[in-house]
Amino acid sequence: MRAGGPRTSEPDSIEWDRPAGIAGLGLVADELVIDDTHRISWYLQQVEDSRDGIIRRTNLTRKDKREMLLEGKKGLIIGVANKHSIAWAIAEAAMREGARLAFNYQNDRLRENVASLVAGLDGACLFPCDVSSDDEIESFMKSVEAEFGTIDFLVHSVAFAPREELAGEFVATTRQGFATALDISAYSLVALSRAALPLMPNGGSIVTLTYLGAERVVPHYNVMGVAKAALESSVRYLANDLGPRGIRVNAVSAGPIRTLAARGVSGITKMVDAHRQIAPLRKATEQAEVGDTSVFLLSSMSRGITGEVIYVDDGYHILGALAPV
Repeated sequence: MRAGGPRTSEPDSIEWDRPAGIAGLGLVADELVIDDTHRISWYLQQVEDSRDGIIRRTNLTRKDKREMLLEGKKGLIIGVANKHSIAWAIAEAAMREGARLAFNYQNDRLRENVASLVAGLDGACLFPCDVSSDDEIESFMKSVEAEFGTIDFLVHSVAFAPREELAGEFVATTRQGFATALDISAYSLVALSRAALPLMPNGGSIVTLTYLGAERVVPHYNVMGVAKAALESSVRYLANDLGPRGIRVNAVSAGPIRTLAARGVSGITKMVDAHRQIAPLRKATEQAEVGDTSVFLLSSMSRGITGEVIYVDDGYHILGALAPV
């Protein structure tokens, strides 16, 4: 059941349209949904059926309030470009669960987009950081430490390859294009993790974003597939190194999503459409789904999971044949 309107304390009486077959109920348990974020469970002590088509539920006793998964936690979100970014979907999910966040922006050109998103967030902060620069990473972490002291998690959602490297054949990949893709898309996770260690004395969680092109050939993905393979391998090695420090490292492999970064992949729209038609769940992957899974990995709910790649792709990765046979 949903009750509209603003959040309230324990109600004396709640009304809503009568669902079919509810008349005559005795003592039952139910859940009152105040809004999409806050759920409060109640013991229902009395049900009264009136003749005006309204069920009045009275004498409700509060049972418990759902704890937010990241309440009191602080973390870094690296890689927000705009409101369509997967990183922003993760940030929204983390904030919904009570986290306080710090964000980066790569350069002045992207600062305005990120700043406009962060401006309305309670307790959030924003600092410059180009992940291809060790000096900027160090400066970013010092700024975060001054603001937060310590952190509990790090989200890495950064990938890049020159557009020309994603056209034509992989065999034509240039040395510089290969180095750039691996540096920004994979090594940056290592550099950020190392720089964040002093801020994570109590352990925590690191999550990065990958794609199926790391293990299978995807047209036009080319050197990004190799970079994602390096990223996934880095997850496993980092998980082994950081596990004794209480830090878990995992990756989320999302289905194709039309983001700013994905526009560099030729045919991304056709990829999303094909995914929707073929994936077992017969739908396209949504940013919010990736956000919710990432929050699970950032929270203590996943405290026994590290070094893993979790697929959020509507089951696409399980398929052996991608066309009717």
